[in-house]
Amino acid sequence: MRLKIRRRAGRRTALLAVGAMTASLLMTASQQATAGAPNLLSNPGFETAGAPGSDMPSCWSKSGWGDNDFSFATVADAHTGTKAMKVQLTRRVSGDRKALVTENATCAPTVVPGKQYDLSAWYKSDTPDVSVTVFRHDTTAGWQYWTDLQNPPVSAAWARTEVRTPAVPPNTDKIAWGLSVYGVGTLTTDDYVLEEVGAVPPQPTCTGTAEECAKGKWEVMATKNPVRSMHAVVLKNGKVLLIAGSGNDIAQFNAGTFTSAVYDPVNGTVKTIPTPVDMFCSGHVQLSDGRVLVMSGNKGYPSADGTIGYQGLKDSYTFDPTTETYTKTNDMNGGHWYPSATILGNGDVISFGGLKEDSTGNVTAEKFSAAQNKWLPMNEVNQTWSYWGLYPSMILMQDGRLFYSGSHTFGNGTPGTGASVYDYDANTITDVPGLRNKDERDESASVLLPPAQDQRVLTIGGGNNERNPAANRLTDIIDLKQPSPAYTAGPDIPQGLVDQGQGKRPQTGAEGKMFVSAVLLPDGKVLETGGGLHDRADPVYEASFFDPTTNTYQSGLATDPIPRTYHSGSFLLPDGRVMSVGDNPGNGTYNHNVSIYTPPYLFKGARPQITSVIDKEWVYGDTQRITVNRAVAKAELIRPAAVTHSSDPNQRFVDLPMTVVNGTTIDLNVTSNPNLAPPGWYMLFAVDANGVPSIAQWVHLGGPSALAATAEQPTAHEHTFASELAPAKENPGKRDSAPVPPSVAGCDRHYGTVNVCVPTRFPAEVKQTTKARCEWLASHQYPKRMKVNGSDPLRLDPDRDGYTC
Repeated sequence: MRLKIRRRAGRRTALLAVGAMTASLLMTASQQATAGAPNLLSNPGFETAGAPGSDMPSCWSKSGWGDNDFSFATVADAHTGTKAMKVQLTRRVSGDRKALVTENATCAPTVVPGKQYDLSAWYKSDTPDVSVTVFRHDTTAGWQYWTDLQNPPVSAAWARTEVRTPAVPPNTDKIAWGLSVYGVGTLTTDDYVLEEVGAVPPQPTCTGTAEECAKGKWEVMATKNPVRSMHAVVLKNGKVLLIAGSGNDIAQFNAGTFTSAVYDPVNGTVKTIPTPVDMFCSGHVQLSDGRVLVMSGNKGYPSADGTIGYQGLKDSYTFDPTTETYTKTNDMNGGHWYPSATILGNGDVISFGGLKEDSTGNVTAEKFSAAQNKWLPMNEVNQTWSYWGLYPSMILMQDGRLFYSGSHTFGNGTPGTGASVYDYDANTITDVPGLRNKDERDESASVLLPPAQDQRVLTIGGGNNERNPAANRLTDIIDLKQPSPAYTAGPDIPQGLVDQGQGKRPQTGAEGKMFVSAVLLPDGKVLETGGGLHDRADPVYEASFFDPTTNTYQSGLATDPIPRTYHSGSFLLPDGRVMSVGDNPGNGTYNHNVSIYTPPYLFKGARPQITSVIDKEWVYGDTQRITVNRAVAKAELIRPAAVTHSSDPNQRFVDLPMTVVNGTTIDLNVTSNPNLAPPGWYMLFAVDANGVPSIAQWVHLGGPSALAATAEQPTAHEHTFASELAPAKENPGKRDSAPVPPSVAGCDRHYGTVNVCVPTRFPAEVKQTTKARCEWLASHQYPKRMKVNGSDPLRLDPDRDGYTC
């Protein structure tokens, strides 16, 4: 079924009928571009013929891709003058066709990096499957696809479309663009305009100390976290759900004490929530209606001697932010302690990995049907019988496939190159190359970089909880728009101070961190914060910004004074600040302090304000009008966090190209592709030219249109991304599980209680002697006398009295 695009009163109206209508009915904002600069295009109205023998006007070329039947024609049915361009698709399986400004030095207009440009054209179309598509010329890499900006509505009469580009990326000297048609139908265009936006933004004014304006500021809140939260979810009302379950405390598990809390960052209050089962190390994701789907959790802790490992629950619940209660769903097909959870473009949820009820690795895919509000039986879910490890980072791609980034919590040694593309419909897995040290990405972080339209993934740091080396500084970046995508090396993570029990010292050499948090910010940067040098030990005090535009880190930011390693999490709040919770080192303690980071952009003077949002129910391909109190440079949707163990594969920043009506009225162009912005509640930010964001407004994207979408729906400009992958690897045969050692969590259970994690392997710098190991345990605040459970493989009980050291 084709996606129907709805438009509401008070916004630009798209009428799907193709009968006679006037441009005034179609466009409420058809005035000239506000920039007022000269038109930078050559032959904008197709009036000048091309070179002899050419069937295209001067400075225009036929462009497009895919399996479709099409025609191009210069016609007399013009908006002004005597000529217009008509592009028609009569059959379409994939791809698009468009008349494009010719990509050469003569025809393509010169642009300035950092500047924005207003694009406009007059058009008529009988299909909603039209998009404004822009390419850019990189001075090093040449011509490449840049972005799709807008989906103009159906119009039987001449109508005008206008949209503003994002800031031109570095190393770009020219752009080319045109209107694409990617569904069966006819598109006629004329009178193209490209104008530079000439307004100079006001200079920012520092409202804090010089250090705050450069590095930001951390504050430790007076209100403590009342639960040992392992999971944090920002709810559609701006509150934060903190889930502990038993909180990695076997005494709480044995007592049946399972906890959650709702934190209100506005007034600093916390409310504890009755929690039905042990959701410790569950998976979670926000459904399209704003409920939180929580799956699996902990059925049982390991035995004292480590012969039995953690066991996964089948149980599943939804949490309602309005009533602040849990409601049981049907069970999953099996237990999944540490499962992935990714929402798809139709609102369904897919989940992989984790440990079964018997502590073996779960090899079955699970699918939650949004329409049926239940987990589907196994025979209705495609299966590859592959084991993905624990909390595998599965990121939804723009064409509906999933990208496994190589980030996991416990998954070292899994087969393959460390990263792969998973095609659910084809039931195939194809490895992609380039991820460095694939078996040292335990507790790394992966994010889909801003904007989601760029389809680039950043993977940061990590280690190996089994061998326990010093965590690495690696950053790897992959561009999924490429035909044969591969990770390439990015800049190393900046270094900070590490505390190994003898006080803080500067990191040296290749020392990095694992358990790192990566948070998408409304100015388009990524905050990298927290983490530790070793598994559940040695916190690192360092924070930086990663800039996706330049692929560089800004080091030396203010650092969270609270250690944030295992079972910590950081996430964006609707006011543009970042909240950090948790720390659960190997000695079994838990830090209940809550930290709030105020980024430098909130010390740059007054914030822009979104003064109205005409409609908070959005649908794909829509145009939404907002008003602001002053000029802004961009707007975006950011999906609220659902983070645990450095993992939030659903985190994304979706650009909203703007059509500027006047200085305070803006039309936002919503993507037509649900895979770029899966249905649900989003934070809407408006950001000025200095990177200062507004406070977010909550909007809901989706509705019946999103849920009715199928694979037959035309999707704008897939451009055959990731289309030239290596052959898919052979799936394993049908099996019940994958063998996983009980020590998968990196803990030697021969010592102490279950929630105390004595490392199976001590850091390399610790000598393999009883004295050195006991000194390391003491410096990291382990209990002085831990019971020896059975044998003594690490030789921690030299006098053989049944207790360590």
